Amino acid sequence: MSEGPLCHNSFPPSFSESSIQPGPRMESLPEAVLIRILASIPAVDLVLACRLVCCQWKNLVDGAALWILKCQQEGLTGAESQENAENWQNFYFLSKKKKNLIKNPCGEEDLQHWGEVENGGDGWKIEELPGDFGKEFPSEEVHKYFVTSYEWCRKAQVIDLRAEGYWEELMDTTQPKIVVKDWYAGRSDASCLYELCVKLLSENEDVLAEYKSETITIPQDNDANWTEISHTFSNYGPGVCFVRFEHGGQDTLFWKGWYGVRVTNSSVTVEP
Repeated sequence: MSEGPLCHNSFPPSFSESSIQPGPRMESLPEAVLIRILASIPAVDLVLACRLVCCQWKNLVDGAALWILKCQQEGLTGAESQENAENWQNFYFLSKKKKNLIKNPCGEEDLQHWGEVENGGDGWKIEELPGDFGKEFPSEEVHKYFVTSYEWCRKAQVIDLRAEGYWEELMDTTQPKIVVKDWYAGRSDASCLYELCVKLLSENEDVLAEYKSETITIPQDNDANWTEISHTFSNYGPGVCFVRFEHGGQDTLFWKGWYGVRVTNSSVTVEP
């Protein structure tokens, strides 16, 4: 005699439907526990998916506690010192995205990525550190530099902030710091000039903010040490889409060859 089909609602003799105890629902969890669970989810998923689940999750994703925890878990520098951060979500994303937006800053790829190149005299040249009558760079990670000639040499890069992932609302509302740095040095046996000019541009390339160094003179018989120059843009107003970075120089003795200013390790970063 064949057995009938197994009933889907049948249970062992000692087991009944009434004995099934449902587990706790997510919304019944203490907020601190739910924050810890959400903190294990990738940030993009939190914003694009988890935030849409319910009002409670939206409030947590929009709040500070979740992002403070993610900053602490991922060891983002400055997280503990940013107690008064207006928007911890933006602080997290900016910290994660922080990188040098200048491409080929040290000449490892010759002059690739540099545009509007002005080759005065014998033009730009890339040399190995420390170079003749030069000094080693403070960082062992830098091995090369660009060097100028006996007439003005200039080169520039234009950084598209939206293409780099910095969306319009972030730049217009948060206006994160835009930090510009450059390093320059002269040969100890020659005098030279150096200039740096950085502009923040609108979509139509109107100048919204500008930093221009003085023309820096490095005398002959100098110590050939590397010097850092920096500027931080803040409270620059809405509409910034591009950063235009330009530097250059020349020697002042007009010697044929490459006796002008040396530059390397240029950087532009967007920071919380």
